Amino acid sequence: MNTGNPEAPARRAGLLSLYQLRALVADGAVDTVEVSITDMQGRLQGKRMSAEYFLDQVVAHDTEACSYLLCVDVEMNTVSGFDLSSWSTGYGDFVLKPDLSTLRSIPWQPGTVGVLADVLHEETGEPVAVSPRQLLRRQLDRLAERGLTAYAGTELEFIVFNDSYEQAWERGYDRLTPANQYNVDYSMLGTARIEPLLRAIRNGMTGAGMYVESAKGECNPGQHEIAFRYADALTTCDNHSIYKTGAKSIAALQDRSLTFMAKYDEREGNSCHIHLSLRRTEDDSPVLAGEREHGFSALMEHYLAGQLAHIRELTLLYAPNINSYKRFADGSFAPTAVAWGRDNRTCSLRVVGHGESLRVENRVPGGDVNPYLAVAAMIAAGLDGIDRELPLDPEFRGNAYGADLPRVPGTLRDAAELFAASDLAKEAFGEGVVAHYLNAARIEVESFNAAVTDWERRRGFERL
Repeated sequence: MNTGNPEAPARRAGLLSLYQLRALVADGAVDTVEVSITDMQGRLQGKRMSAEYFLDQVVAHDTEACSYLLCVDVEMNTVSGFDLSSWSTGYGDFVLKPDLSTLRSIPWQPGTVGVLADVLHEETGEPVAVSPRQLLRRQLDRLAERGLTAYAGTELEFIVFNDSYEQAWERGYDRLTPANQYNVDYSMLGTARIEPLLRAIRNGMTGAGMYVESAKGECNPGQHEIAFRYADALTTCDNHSIYKTGAKSIAALQDRSLTFMAKYDEREGNSCHIHLSLRRTEDDSPVLAGEREHGFSALMEHYLAGQLAHIRELTLLYAPNINSYKRFADGSFAPTAVAWGRDNRTCSLRVVGHGESLRVENRVPGGDVNPYLAVAAMIAAGLDGIDRELPLDPEFRGNAYGADLPRVPGTLRDAAELFAASDLAKEAFGEGVVAHYLNAARIEVESFNAAVTDWERRRGFERL
């Protein structure tokens, strides 16, 4: 994935102006508008509206949703400990303000367009700081204050099953049939086996205004990846969230299911490698390449040093769930060691590209990552390295898995403790944001500790 200077048109087919939407509604081609936000888990939440009502009322006056959308667990249970919304505050509304620059066709839903919204407090109209999109916007603003712009690309892997989501639910997500029976990494035959689904997803995302690069097989049976061209960081995160929801919807239309969970079984997990580069805002020129060792600029050295210095304490934003940590295993292409290397996939931070395409790939996130939170964390860490001119440790060469190096946190509890102690997190995001996401981690840990798993039943039902 090249994150150099984009040459794509300013507005791709599938992205709509308000004028175009009005014309489509007048012609009867569009009757529904999906207004969505991205929640803490990285999912789209919102409502479907009649296109007429959206144009008549929502464009000028916004809409609303219950504030609990940013204060629930993955099963949408109301949980305690959040200042934003609770039973004691009455679970009021917040404002959803559509970002009309994100208007787009939703080809897999006939007659439908979608738009993402920013989340505002109803009484003050101020942005809700814990909203993932707002959290990223704040870090992008900090970059802009320094005359810098971030470009990002995310590489999401998923596993496809020949079972519908309903069948998977009835079977307890056990004994499912993967779409491929063996490792199809880079296999043209393996991808051909499910090309009707992969093609439908690629074409659907193209119709929604995204720039698809390629599709390829991966290691775990049924595992695949569809790659997209990089864009500015906010657009990439928007596209990431829409793509995840859209891919699941398209799979369901073919009576199949797919999962982005970080670790479905004992084999290779689903990764989400995040590529991030910086450019000078005024002329879009690269700032990471230079005349220093490895072709780095001084800014690149500080930027990468910041990533390295803070990766452990920010892992909670890269790996937000219990299951995220099952992916970290030696020899699995998922990182366990804190190190950087040139094109070295055993390191948590891999530097790739040359000249204007020079960039950092963070290999810690899995397919369950919330992209807004992860990219915000990478920017915050990089900015600290730049601001304090942190020196860069030497490149690691060889196999980082067996080396004597600091380790990526091994559990969600460990990651939460490091995040709680992070001065950088409090300074960059605010203490309220830190407390909010720590509470989400606490709820996840407590829920898991209270559960009895299938593994425990199989192991102990008769033999213990």
